[in-house]
Amino acid sequence: MSIFGSIMTKIFGGPAAAQAAAPHATETPNVTAGGGTGLGGPSGGASSAAVPTMGGAPSPVANDPAAGSPEAVDVGAVLQDLAARSGQGLDYKRSIVDLLKLLGLDSSLSARQELARELHYTGDTNDSAAMNVWLHAQVMRKLAENGGRVPDDLRHA
Repeated sequence: MSIFGSIMTKIFGGPAAAQAAAPHATETPNVTAGGGTGLGGPSGGASSAAVPTMGGAPSPVANDPAAGSPEAVDVGAVLQDLAARSGQGLDYKRSIVDLLKLLGLDSSLSARQELARELHYTGDTNDSAAMNVWLHAQVMRKLAENGGRVPDDLRHA
């Protein structure tokens, strides 16, 4: 499974992540270092009032027509719940490394470089600071495109 697919599974839950990712499986996103993509709007999303996440706890969902789906997973609430349960002081709202740690995923440089390749990063993957900022913003953007409701404090300008 791709690293981004693992991120979606951790946040949206297995069935919702598979449903949200499926429409884009054959499309190749055209992503630039500035963050734009060539993909269409969001699709997929949760099919019930609650979606299981790590630990079996339901993730919050809300009716949000702007998210492109009748029900969108509240990404901020899911991450906030995971952070509260982790007991660690992770800066997941700004750091891709801390976000990956929060989700229990590999946060090594090689894993982040692989994620950058998956998301078609065009910058220098050896400039980890610039890549990390781009990755966090792009992951949040892609979660929103795939049915997540991402609050402003998780989005980068």
